[in-house]
Amino acid sequence: MGGGASILPCFKSRPPEEQRELKANDDEFNSTFLYLDNSIKTSYYTWWNFILKNLFEQFHRVVNIYFIFILILTCIPILSSLSPVTTILPIIFVLGITAIKDGYDDVYRHKSDNFINNRQIKVVKDGNWVEKNWKDVLAGEVVLVKNNDQLAADILLLSTSDNNNLVYIETAELDGESNLKVRQPLPVTRDMGQDIQALSAFNGKLTCEAPNNRLDRFSGNLEVEGEKYGLDNEKILLRGCTLRNTDWCFGLVVFAGHETKLMQNTGRRYLKRTSIEKLMNKLVWWIFGTLVLLSAIAAIFNSVFEASIGDSFQVFLPWEAEAPNPNMAGFLVFWSFLILLNTLVPISLYVSVEMIRLVQSLLINWDINLYYAKKNLPAVARTTTLNEELGQVQYIFSDKTGTLTQNMMNFKKCTINGMRYGDVDADMLEAVENDTAPTVDLSFNRYAEPSFRFYDSKLLDAITKDKDEKARLFFQAISLCHTSLIEKSVDGSIQYRAQSPDEGALVSAARNFGFVFTGKTYDTLTIEAMGEELTYKVLGVLEFDSDRKRMSVILQSPDDKIILFCKGADSVILERLRTSEDPDIINKTNIDLNNFANSGLRTLCVAMKEIDKETFKVWNEAFKKANQSIEDKEGRLAAVSEEIERDLELLGATAIEDKLQDGVPETIKKFEKSRHQDMGSDWRQARNCD
Repeated sequence: MGGGASILPCFKSRPPEEQRELKANDDEFNSTFLYLDNSIKTSYYTWWNFILKNLFEQFHRVVNIYFIFILILTCIPILSSLSPVTTILPIIFVLGITAIKDGYDDVYRHKSDNFINNRQIKVVKDGNWVEKNWKDVLAGEVVLVKNNDQLAADILLLSTSDNNNLVYIETAELDGESNLKVRQPLPVTRDMGQDIQALSAFNGKLTCEAPNNRLDRFSGNLEVEGEKYGLDNEKILLRGCTLRNTDWCFGLVVFAGHETKLMQNTGRRYLKRTSIEKLMNKLVWWIFGTLVLLSAIAAIFNSVFEASIGDSFQVFLPWEAEAPNPNMAGFLVFWSFLILLNTLVPISLYVSVEMIRLVQSLLINWDINLYYAKKNLPAVARTTTLNEELGQVQYIFSDKTGTLTQNMMNFKKCTINGMRYGDVDADMLEAVENDTAPTVDLSFNRYAEPSFRFYDSKLLDAITKDKDEKARLFFQAISLCHTSLIEKSVDGSIQYRAQSPDEGALVSAARNFGFVFTGKTYDTLTIEAMGEELTYKVLGVLEFDSDRKRMSVILQSPDDKIILFCKGADSVILERLRTSEDPDIINKTNIDLNNFANSGLRTLCVAMKEIDKETFKVWNEAFKKANQSIEDKEGRLAAVSEEIERDLELLGATAIEDKLQDGVPETIKKFEKSRHQDMGSDWRQARNCD
């Protein structure tokens, strides 16, 4: 482990860390806690332990232990008439080839570790820039990250080059998501910008959770000039992320090296054995048992023969000095037969298996049917044991979004105030499929996208002609309740960057129906609602997560009202509606939701409520206290959020289409024919979408 060699005395260990404390730019204070430095080690062997460690791993194979045992026996002249060379050469060959392969792989890990540890990064020190290797960065230092740079450690974002104090990060190495995510600094640190003197003088005290592997959560607070500010995951940039579309940002190192969340998720290396290898180990034990039985039978017969008949021939065939009696003769014969019959466990079997694995992995790489021409992607077998494990698969666990689907969302239908929109007449289905059907006329909207497709004019009429209040509130909620970002080009056109494709599809739909998200700052959201520009002050954002299954924003409207907009799964939204909500509308919405789901569409419910100022003031104080807590922060925030997200007014629900990737239905049918067990409704739903 790379950690802390520069500050740890020999053999001194740290006590278990329950809570982390550090001060910015204060090495003397931070060094008292013996935090790890930023070096990492993913290699398994060193030059001095390679032979012993590798042999230890290889002797997990029963057959290797067996052949070493036979080798020892053949080295005893009285037991063996065979030369030890006949046994030692094959075992050295097998052990040597495996050791060379393992050593070759580990050399690449060493090179990768050295390359990463010796990358350069700029650190703020005493009002100056200091170039450091990644491995020398310590917790509590302020570092500079530039556009397209990878994060060297887990850092607290302090300031950024963006006018709206935002940074964009790519987290593909952490969670596989290619969509950019947004982070923003606290108001108290964002004004430092790139002022090196201010950054060097910054002495905020950070108190947070101990190192852990939770990528989606962070609890802590930052104390600046006696004032505490709550911290969450939106203020943290993790090692492994890449800075995008942002010239620069500064951050305070919180976790370094093996204490970063990325390295905490790597886990311990453990020995993997395939099902075939485990079976072969069992077979070796059975064969060895048979061998012992045969040798024992031969030894018994030899003892009986020597006792009854052999004794008469001692004049011209005397017993060996080492076997002065029949019992000792039988004992020596037992070991001799173990040597003679050792070919019952052929070492060539293991050599053949290794060759078969290698050839089959090459066949996977060369298989034209596994080649994806659109992206020029061939199959790559990263382990020679892949093929034998594929044959053992019984259950397939798969989500739908981005795995079975293209992850390209389109707004298809919605239900507003019990009225369903987006249905297409049967005689238009073929035209819709061929993209020749007439779409609704959005010429009134200068922000409308030519690629947007919607065929039910009743919804547009409700917004424009009837001026339906619920319909307008519905799209107003969609245009405001999100975490999307906006990019404006020189020609005035706008483009959205959403953290998830379905959120992007909703914001795009609101845009096309005349409720255009046009601007965002740290504490404001601006939309153009049917040509009228409206700016809302952001009072609070209650983030979406897998437990809450909903997201809410609390806004102060231009007419000084406090409004909460909420969107989420129907299971959580419908149970939080006000008691006065019309049951007939709830029932119609439920029917529409079931219809959407049966069609393979993704659904979300949309709701709102007005909050009086006094209620919000009391709630906001409780929210701030919960946000500053470290212990059970998520539980406290969830409880406070629950207080405000109740007695909602239902606006409607959305239905979004995420098309299947090419060949998914056919693939699922082939899996079913091979009697694999499918897991989850998404799998079955994808199968039915053929």
